[in-house]
Formats: sequence, C-alpha cells, structure tokens
Amino acid sequence: MAKKLITVVGARPQFIKAAVVSRALQNGNFFEEMIVHTGQHYDHNMSQIFFSEMEIPSPAYNLGIQETLHGAMTGKMMAGLEEIFLQKKPALVMVYGDTNSTLAAALAAVKLHIPVAHVEAGLRSFNRDMPEEINRILTDKVSRFLFCPTEIAISHLQEEGFNTTFHTMENTGDVMLDAANYYFQKSSERAIEKYLKRDKKFILATIHRPENVFTVEKMHDIIFALNTLHKDIEVICPMHPGTKKLVDKYGFDIDFEVIQPVGYFDMLQLIHHSSLVITDSGGLQKEAYFFKKYCITLREETEWVELVENGFSFLSGSDKEKIIPMARIFLSKAFPVSFALYGDGHAGEKIARTLLAM
Repeated sequence: MAKKLITVVGARPQFIKAAVVSRALQNGNFFEEMIVHTGQHYDHNMSQIFFSEMEIPSPAYNLGIQETLHGAMTGKMMAGLEEIFLQKKPALVMVYGDTNSTLAAALAAVKLHIPVAHVEAGLRSFNRDMPEEINRILTDKVSRFLFCPTEIAISHLQEEGFNTTFHTMENTGDVMLDAANYYFQKSSERAIEKYLKRDKKFILATIHRPENVFTVEKMHDIIFALNTLHKDIEVICPMHPGTKKLVDKYGFDIDFEVIQPVGYFDMLQLIHHSSLVITDSGGLQKEAYFFKKYCITLREETEWVELVENGFSFLSGSDKEKIIPMARIFLSKAFPVSFALYGDGHAGEKIARTLLAM
C-alpha cells in the first residue's frame, strides 16, 4: 500500500519545484501524494491551464490564507494544515524554499511527529532582517530530510552543527535546473514572439521585492538605470500590476518597455533570448545562469552566493552607479563554459530515491 505524502506550497515557483519531484515519485508508485496550497501568494497566471500545461496535479486543498502580518499568516496556516494532517495522517510532509507556508507546514508536521522533507535546504543570505532567512533556518532545524541544491548549502548546515543523528543531508542539485530543462523543451516562442524582435538584443528586467518597490529612492535609481541602458539596448520588463501601481503613484517616467506579467514558459523564452538579466528575484538569478546569461542582482545580498563568487552575478543593490557600468561590462563579455554549480539536472530523481528508501 502506498504511503501518504502531503506537499505544501504557497506560491507559483513552489508548484514548479514540486512538479519535478512529483514526476520522479510517480515512477515508483510508492507514495500517494496530495498537494495543499496555502493560498499565500495570489497569482493570476495560476489558472487551470497552468496546472494542465505544467502537468501539475491540482491542489486537493486551498486554504486561501493571505494575511499581511507574518505572525497571523503563519499561525492560521499552521491551524489549517494541522487539521489536514490529523485527518489524512501522512507518512511525510514535503516543503519547498523559504516562504511562511514552508515554515508553517514544517512546524505543524513536526509537532505531530510527522517527518518533514525540505527541498532547497541549507541556503543562507546571512541577513536576519529577511523573513525568508528566518523561515529557512527554522525549517531546516525541524526537518528530517534536508535536500540541498549545492555543496555550499551542505557546508552551511555543517557549520551550524547539523549532523546525521536527526537529519539526512544530501546534495541533490537544484530542482529548478530540472524544471528549466524540462519545461524549456515544452515552451514555444510563439506566445511572446512580438517581444522577440529578430536579431535585436535586449535586457530582461524584473523588480518586485518590497525593499525596492516600497522605497521611492531605490525605485528612482533602478528606473533611472534601466532608462539609461534602454538608450543603447532595449530593456523589457514584465511588471506585476502591484509594482506598476506604485510606479504610477510615485510618478516615475519609464522609457523602457513594460509588458504584462508572463507565465513560466514565456519567461524561460525571454531569458533564453535575452542578452542580460537584471532582477531582484531569487529564482531568476539561477535561471539566468542555466541559460548562460550574466545577471545583475538588485539586492545587497543573495542566498545564491556561488553565482557571485564565480562571477556570473553581480550584487548592485539599487545603486545606479553600479548597475549601469556593470551592465555594459556584462553585455560586452562572453559567457564562459558553465560550471556544474547546481548539479546535473536530475535532482528530482535523487530526492525520490532517498525518499523511496525511507
């Protein structure tokens, strides 16, 4: 009889990561998986077509929890998840990344003595002011299985005193590399061909993190930098409606091309065809690397330190005096033969093998 596994997710990127492991687990018929969506992040791109195109099972439950305060959100999630765990009695709870949904699921499960598997374990930005950093650390502490995307992540855990008495630690590589490889083969240029002007180079830019969009000075400098670069090379920015509202509220003049938010398939195509990525996104930093693009990261620190250490990404913050010259350097620089920073593209299979042996 198959063991019950509950996967808890709260945002679109987590669904994509979970799909990688779900496909690998289905090959063994050892686990009966149920997906629970906390509802933490509303995403208009997550219609039913999202689940069918991405080959992701629709969630069995959607808790619809979208509180603005971290404590209220996490507490309500724990209460809702605890009820489901008690009813379904899973043998394992799987969580991804570093959202409040991740921490809530891990805490609710471990208090019921249900083992937790954490995918993307061991990541550290070393900025304790970031809620995500607290979520990562606490989730790692209570998880039985720690699936790390890099050797650096393994070393972080070892330095913090993690050992094999309670934890199973494994460098599986990054499930997002699996996802990028798999879904790029299924994506098509057709949906975004109006943005892919033949033989015309462009920079792909995204801005969404609160520390940037909610600070007038930072947004001013980022937009100034993108406007300046746009004079020499087209800048395309898929912009979330919330960010666009703040831009309009601040009264910023934008010269670069703003487009509607795009789905995952289209984003992979935009990255693939771009000449450079400028972003404050965590996932997009890695996806730029997967497609052999340099990245300017609009943050002061990153959990993906190996990209910076190996020269594939540059931390600029919102400083226009760093963004503009570094963009010009990267645009004139050939991308080297990439290292295997994030594994071999078979992270999902490695995670499945470990879990099938539990």
